Amino acid sequence: MALLADYHTHTKYSRFHHGKGSIEDNVRVAYEKGLRQVAITDHGFNQKLYGVKRSKLDKVREDIENAKEMYPIDVLMGVEANLISSHGDLDITNEDYEKLDILLCGFHKLVKSTSKRQQFGFILKNIMCSFMHHTGKKQREKNTNAYINAMRKYPIDIITHLNHVCKVDVEKVARVAKETNTYIELNGKRLGMSDEEILKCYELGCKFVVDSDAHSPSRVGDCHLGLQAILRLRIPDSAVANYNDLIALKKDKQKKRR
Repeated sequence: MALLADYHTHTKYSRFHHGKGSIEDNVRVAYEKGLRQVAITDHGFNQKLYGVKRSKLDKVREDIENAKEMYPIDVLMGVEANLISSHGDLDITNEDYEKLDILLCGFHKLVKSTSKRQQFGFILKNIMCSFMHHTGKKQREKNTNAYINAMRKYPIDIITHLNHVCKVDVEKVARVAKETNTYIELNGKRLGMSDEEILKCYELGCKFVVDSDAHSPSRVGDCHLGLQAILRLRIPDSAVANYNDLIALKKDKQKKRR
């Protein structure tokens, strides 16, 4: 059993010191730890403090290409897009996506939504629910539909830290993840899902990835929390896409159809 890729890492392009290292730093550590593939996935554009700037995307690509010349490892360019409305909207455009290799999606605090109504009724409401440690049935249903709509509207490769802050009906989300060939992440720092929910995802035929969510270079490839869950629940290696293999990217599938 070998972990071959880490698809969720942040760099200094996640602003205000939220990410600590350079792209080269992350790539070097990934190579030194024996990974075959690593993704640079800084926070999406509507993250008010930490989001990567659209104007920096070309520089991100340049840094990635330079790092690939220095280290014999495949480096993917992506973003961890923000879920910004109950309708499943993300803070990414078609033009943004054309510049990427991989697309991650998650719910985050301090993001700009599509309207004041969505800002208060979706973003801030979920933050309040998290603070109170209680999400009502109506809000959970709204959150569930947001993820489902996002997977059907966008070519998302990986859902990050599902059920963290933004609570959902995991079974319903998992069914659509299976339908849309979207991977569910087991995050190296935090697991929002219970053991029972993780097992339900597996029983429904979902594929997992284990990622570090590294915000400093030293943590690239450090996926211990997700790995522990896999081992504890005796989920077979075949259900984890970056064990002994690399994930199938939706962008690659699109290219083959052209």
